[in-house]
Amino acid sequence: MKIAILSRDGTLYSCKRLREAAMRRGHLVEILDPLSCYMNINPAASSIHYKGRRLPHYDAVIPRIGSAITFYGTAALRQFELLGSYPLNESVAITRARDI
Repeated sequence: MKIAILSRDGTLYSCKRLREAAMRRGHLVEILDPLSCYMNINPAASSIHYKGRRLPHYDAVIPRIGSAITFYGTAALRQFELLGSYPLNESVAITRARDI
């Protein structure tokens, strides 16, 4: 399974442990900074790009989005959802929990 972890800081202990646990179970894991993602929202060919490269499809996305970037972070997560990735926490749930 291909998993993306959305986090501003991949060196955080929690991100490292999530990555290690998933890799021990045979999953491929990539930690992505949501602020370095940009979305192509063309209805015919939607995609997500990260640091200049088009991202592959991820089976699951684990959002670790801080309150300072809720708006953009949930927008990036919503794009992953629209492209068929399963989110651990849906973008709408994060937005409601933050009471924006």
